[in-house]
Amino acid sequence: MEKTDFLIELKDRIDSKNAADTEAGITAILDKNSGMIPVFDASNLTYISSAGLRVLMKISRLFAEKLTIRDVSPEIYEIFDTTGFTSLFDIKKRLRNISVEGCRIIGKGAFGTVYRLDDDTIVKVYQPDLEDALSIIENEKELAKKGFVAGIPTAISFDVVKVGASYGAVFELLNAKTFNDLIIEEPDKADETIKRYTDLIKSVHSIEMKPGELPSSREKYLDRLNVIRDHISGEVFDKLHSLIFDLPEDLHVVHGDIQMKNVMLSEDEPMLIDMDNLSIGLPIFDLQAIYVCYQAFLEDEPDNGLKFLGISQEMCNRIWDGIIENYYTDRTEEERALICDKIRVLAYIRFLQMMVISDDQNNELTRLRIKHSIEHLNDLSGRISDLTI
Repeated sequence: MEKTDFLIELKDRIDSKNAADTEAGITAILDKNSGMIPVFDASNLTYISSAGLRVLMKISRLFAEKLTIRDVSPEIYEIFDTTGFTSLFDIKKRLRNISVEGCRIIGKGAFGTVYRLDDDTIVKVYQPDLEDALSIIENEKELAKKGFVAGIPTAISFDVVKVGASYGAVFELLNAKTFNDLIIEEPDKADETIKRYTDLIKSVHSIEMKPGELPSSREKYLDRLNVIRDHISGEVFDKLHSLIFDLPEDLHVVHGDIQMKNVMLSEDEPMLIDMDNLSIGLPIFDLQAIYVCYQAFLEDEPDNGLKFLGISQEMCNRIWDGIIENYYTDRTEEERALICDKIRVLAYIRFLQMMVISDDQNNELTRLRIKHSIEHLNDLSGRISDLTI
C-alpha cells in the first residue's frame, strides 16, 4: 500500500529551458521513494510555463489518485486555474498571514479561539499544537456547507489563514455579536434573548438531513461512554449503554455545541458558528451540551460563568431554566423536571469524558468534578428508565 505526504519542492522557474532537467530530477526522487505519493511544495515556485505543466501532468499519470500542489502563490494559482490544472490536481493556495494582536476575543471552544478582526469579519484561530488543523478546518467548512444547503443559518469560512504558528478560518459576519454578548449588554432583555435563542435551537432541530449526510450523535455518545468505562461500575456502564443504544436514530440536525457564544447575530439574523460537531439525532444530544455549559461547569466552580462567559451563576441558571421552559412550553413543571434529569444523564457522560481526558488530572477541581459526575451518573442510572423526551 502507498504512503502519503512525501514532499517534492518546485523551485524558481520551470520553463522550456529546464523542463527536461526538472522532470529527470523529480523522477530520480520518485525512484528513491518508491511506493510513496508525492506532495509538491510550490512555496518557492515563481513561474511555470506550458512545458513545466506538461512535466507535472506526465508525473501525475504515474499515480491513480489526484496529487497535491501546496503553498501556491496567487500568480501561479492563476496559471493553474486558467489551464484547468485545478481540476487535475488538488491545488492549495498559499495562506496569507494575519495578526490578532489587539483583537477582541468573542468566543472560545475546544479547538480554538474566535477573534473579531473588524466590523465585517471574525477569525477562528485553532490551537497551535492541534494536529491536522487544516483537515479540521476543511471538515468544518464542508459540514457548514451541508448545513447551509439544508437551511441552517450558518456562517461559512471564505478564507484560511496563518496566525503565527496557528491556522485560522475567516468568516464574514457584519457587525455581529454573540447571543452571549446580548445577555451581557442588555440583561434587562434577557428573557427576550433567551426566547429568541431557544426558538433558533428549535428551528435547527426541525431540519432533516438525508441518510448518510452527517454522522450519528448516538454513535458519538456510545464512543464517549466507552472513554469513561473504567471510571464507572460495570452495572452503571451497562445501564447507560442501554439507555443510549435504545434511542432511535433520527435524521434531524444536532449542532453539538449550540451554547450562546456559538450563535451570532449578524444584521439581526442569527448565524451559527463552530460547525465541527454537526450531526444527526434527537434534541437531547444538543440540550446536554447546553446543560454542561450553563450548569455542570458551575457546580463545583460557581464563578465559572463569570470567568468564561462573563455572566453570573444566577444568569446561567436563568438561561438554562428559560431554555427548558421555552423549548417544552406544553409540559408541566413535573414533566420538565424529568426531562432535565434525562438530559443530565448525557450531560454528565460528556462532562466526565471531558474531565478524564483533560491534561489537568492532578488539579483538585478536576478530581472533584470527576467524583461528582460519577455520583450523578450512579444516581441517575438508578432512576431513569429511558431517555425519550
